[in-house]
Amino acid sequence: MSKQISDEAFIEAWNRCGGSPTAVSKDLGIGVRAVYDRRNMIEARCNIKLKTNSANPAYQNPAAAELQSEIRTLKAQLDAVKRETLDQEYVRRKIFKMAEANVTQPSWLLPAKAPKGSPGVPTLLASDWHWGEIVDPSQINGVNEYNLEIAHRRARRLIETTISLLKHHMVNPDYPGIVFALGGDMVSGDIHEELMATNEVEIMPVVLDLFGVLCWCIETLVDHFGRAFVPCVGGNHGRNTHKIRAKGRNHTSFDWLLYCFLAKRFEGDKRVTFQIPNGSDASFAVYGHRYLLTHGDQFRGGDGVIGALGPIIRGDHRKRTRQSQIGSEYDTMLLGHWHQLIQLRRLIVNGSLVGYNEYAYINNFPYEPPQQALWLTHPERGITFSMPVQVEGRVEHKSSSWVSWVEVA
Repeated sequence: MSKQISDEAFIEAWNRCGGSPTAVSKDLGIGVRAVYDRRNMIEARCNIKLKTNSANPAYQNPAAAELQSEIRTLKAQLDAVKRETLDQEYVRRKIFKMAEANVTQPSWLLPAKAPKGSPGVPTLLASDWHWGEIVDPSQINGVNEYNLEIAHRRARRLIETTISLLKHHMVNPDYPGIVFALGGDMVSGDIHEELMATNEVEIMPVVLDLFGVLCWCIETLVDHFGRAFVPCVGGNHGRNTHKIRAKGRNHTSFDWLLYCFLAKRFEGDKRVTFQIPNGSDASFAVYGHRYLLTHGDQFRGGDGVIGALGPIIRGDHRKRTRQSQIGSEYDTMLLGHWHQLIQLRRLIVNGSLVGYNEYAYINNFPYEPPQQALWLTHPERGITFSMPVQVEGRVEHKSSSWVSWVEVA
């Protein structure tokens, strides 16, 4: 032993600690193995038996004591992991009391289920609602205004206009259901100091208010279209961290929490199916046409000439390469984030419900009205009709003619 301790001092410490080798080790500042060795030496030399706590066999066996100590350490580590790691399945099953997250895509989205003569399946992409944000018209030349009252009105108009376009402006409007994709940034969030200072209310009341609105949206769509498939991804505005995370991105997002609340609300309704992935992307297919839904905040860059299209096309190329390497190719990427409606065959970029705001104005971005993307996926022809859904009233023009032109001398 490196530390010189007399037999008397050792026996006194042994009795004082009740015969616990671990306690003696801490009391004398020596290792547990050294305590056992010293005890055995004293008992043999002095022909005595030091009293031990016979209820604990580890006191008699050094190997057992070390093993028991290791078990206690591992249990403590496991408890810490359980406290800190609230993955999606744990939250869904233990907190929300929801079923397993393995979602089977609804059968009515499969090719064999298309009604004869049907125009296809409609998809409404809802993203960038920025619920709770205030847009002051005096700061953006009066082109837009936004607050919770206006947000409620626009959400209602979005659903009502979608129903009108699909039910009253299409031949044979017979649909097997509707895809209502939630693309993130549903709340304004507190990611910047200016948003924390100017948002209309705090984040928790915003989430509860939006939860009620989205419940109404889904219920109304289901009442008119019979069924709804709701794929969901989080955005960057809903996070509760300073910087966006790659690991555990969803578990620090109020968007994700909102989606779980919605899935719990409709858990017993067989007409509604949710897809809430662990990661940042959701993959699904409509009549064999493969979609990849992402928020779009991973794509950065652009300039005053090409605008958002440059980083989006580069990001689409990278995602297609990644997906092809893992055998999960897609035909069309869906994204929000850019607040600019672009509807192409290979990618669909969504507009926003919040509309033009101070950030867009000060960065000299092109004006974009508040609108959301709506389109049809045909069982044979893929994407056919694309119909932007305007959520504000139409701007009236002076001319009443259905067409006009300028005379050239």
